[in-house]
Amino acid sequence: MANQALQSTDERERALLAPYAMFSNLSEGRRYEEAEHPYRSSFQRDRDRIVYSAAYRRLSGKMQVFTGDMGDYHRTRLTHTQEVASIARTMGRALRLNEDLIEALSLFHDIGHPPYGHAGEDALDECLADEGGFSHNQYALTIAEELEIRHQSFPGLNLTKEVLSGQATRVDKEADGVLPLLEAQVVEAADSMTYDAHDVDDALKLGLVTLDEVHEQEMIRTCVDLIKQRESDLGPEEYIRALIHTMVDCQVTNVLENAGPFLAHSGWTSINDVRQSDYRIGTVGELADTKKAMEGFLYERVYRHPELIKTRERAQSQIHTLFDTFVANPDPMPLRFKKRIEVVGLRRSVGDYIAGMTDRFFEQQYLGFVG
Repeated sequence: MANQALQSTDERERALLAPYAMFSNLSEGRRYEEAEHPYRSSFQRDRDRIVYSAAYRRLSGKMQVFTGDMGDYHRTRLTHTQEVASIARTMGRALRLNEDLIEALSLFHDIGHPPYGHAGEDALDECLADEGGFSHNQYALTIAEELEIRHQSFPGLNLTKEVLSGQATRVDKEADGVLPLLEAQVVEAADSMTYDAHDVDDALKLGLVTLDEVHEQEMIRTCVDLIKQRESDLGPEEYIRALIHTMVDCQVTNVLENAGPFLAHSGWTSINDVRQSDYRIGTVGELADTKKAMEGFLYERVYRHPELIKTRERAQSQIHTLFDTFVANPDPMPLRFKKRIEVVGLRRSVGDYIAGMTDRFFEQQYLGFVG
């Protein structure tokens, strides 16, 4: 029965996936050898290990861009991750790629974010400058390979090499000298789409920008034209929902209308062809240009908004202070992080501990040890 279930998975993939997709039975395996599961593919198991990990659960307590004292409507790292997975799977299915691998990569991609988002990342990067710095993408690999506790026989989650490699290309775009699998490229594209759309949504809800200012962006004007073609008499909230939906939809359509025909006529017969090509999945043409312009607008008007700068500076100052506090006296840290000092050094171990905190837990630690 078990063999039949796995055989059914293989047969389903052969029937549904394109030859340039990553087939589950072609996985290079895991660092620590494990027996195959009777009815889950290797990438399905990766997805489940990520979802059940402590680091994944903590994403619900880590804000995306806007901190908790600015309200509770805006996205967390967890909701962002779920949105990325949804969009990436949609594109993956249309392009006949491996949805299980796409889902695992999507759910894993932001698991290494520290408290306070990019402000926290920049602060930890400064704290660890002499130790090689800090990157949330690299820290995700540290979580998966060292910090998560799943089995007494080995450290980490023991994910497949394909998921780890997909994350490694977020650290180095050409890790191992080859381009990432198409599944990883789809996740990267979905991440960018999601980020732009929900930052516009959150910024409008928080009053950081006005709708008139958003309408000045050419990409938004294109979306407005599309809305007018299919909707009428929308209320203010309905209109913003339609706008955010259309922002994502027009980018997905752009990717599929360009990547679909290219891949169909590529002649690629395996993932080796993908890795040796310089083709990258993403928005192209005029939309790519207007998307870039809108991201410039978001950077200047939202990410550099006085309210965000103020909270960012406060967060960075607190992270520096708590980091220095634990470096001076690491005794209050959990035992496993104190044990890591012998392996990775004091400062890196302190950085790993702080990076795993949620925003609220960081605040508790700061108030408890700094005041």
